[in-house]
Amino acid sequence: MESLQGKFLLATPQMPDPRFRELVVYLCSHTAEGAMGVVINQPSPYSLREVFLGANITPPEGKSPPVYIGGPVEESAAFFLYSSEYQTENFLEISDAVRISGDAQILLDISQGKGPKDYLFLLGYAGWGPGQLEQELTSNGWLSLPADYQDIFNTPNEFKWKRVAARNGIDIALFADKIGNA
Repeated sequence: MESLQGKFLLATPQMPDPRFRELVVYLCSHTAEGAMGVVINQPSPYSLREVFLGANITPPEGKSPPVYIGGPVEESAAFFLYSSEYQTENFLEISDAVRISGDAQILLDISQGKGPKDYLFLLGYAGWGPGQLEQELTSNGWLSLPADYQDIFNTPNEFKWKRVAARNGIDIALFADKIGNA
């Protein structure tokens, strides 16, 4: 199967795992060894301000963005999904426009107004072993769709799932009625 790195996975109404209901995953890596992605529309009740304070870093002025639940794997692992104009030493380039990193320097740079233009702070990730994601795709649990920068960083969380589907010509509310096995 062609790599799906840099694509969205949109949970369908047939998704058997309730943890992914109406979620959008941005795939950061997809190889023969498995896949890794982060959920981009599941904010936690916490804000990045609390992370700054917990790290004894003065938070920047203004409204603080939410901390996202990136997935059910390693929920204590912290990541920044961010715009690629920002430079740091340790990162994975997902696309020309988006990178991911666990580098703590990003938190310091954001506090000083030198961070990335757009970013999400995430705890945890979604992971799949070899062949697992491919199996879930064939059983209609996920739709693989082109990713859009605006949907990652600038679409309100409560609209991302439906907007990603609509942007690709899919009425996700009717999706359950249109699939089946021949």
